[in-house]
Amino acid sequence: MGTNVFERSADDVQRVLDGLRRIVQGLRESSRETERRTNLTAAQLFVLRQLADGDSLSVNDLAHRTFTHQSSVSVVAARLAARGLVERRRDARDRRRRILTLTTAGHQALKTAPPSAQERLIAAILSTTPAVRRSVGHALAVMADQMTVDRRPSMFFEERSRS
Repeated sequence: MGTNVFERSADDVQRVLDGLRRIVQGLRESSRETERRTNLTAAQLFVLRQLADGDSLSVNDLAHRTFTHQSSVSVVAARLAARGLVERRRDARDRRRRILTLTTAGHQALKTAPPSAQERLIAAILSTTPAVRRSVGHALAVMADQMTVDRRPSMFFEERSRS
């Protein structure tokens, strides 16, 4: 009876923190390797890979494919367009909509790029049952809310726009 809540919960807390540490470490190491080999951020590589898998995508379609908010993927796409790796043009059917496609330089950049840690993380998440995904998603959201972490995160290891 002398064991307090902290002592009884220590193993669970350790397991959660260790899992988060391993994931963040893997993402950070992958991000560094990506930048070293390609001069692209991990988020930029991830977006390029998603564009390579589709024909032309809108920013909203790309956000859906990257499991990211539209505003975050829009910033990454703008940076890729500024580097000549992505072309942004108006949709012929809906002039308000912007369509993104890989340029020849974008395709070339992918040829030497290492595997994306984000893709491996998404595959790992999808390999779990829907119940596990809901439970983990809920638990992480509760923890982020209790930490008062921003509700609209940017893509992994991609600086937010300073404008």
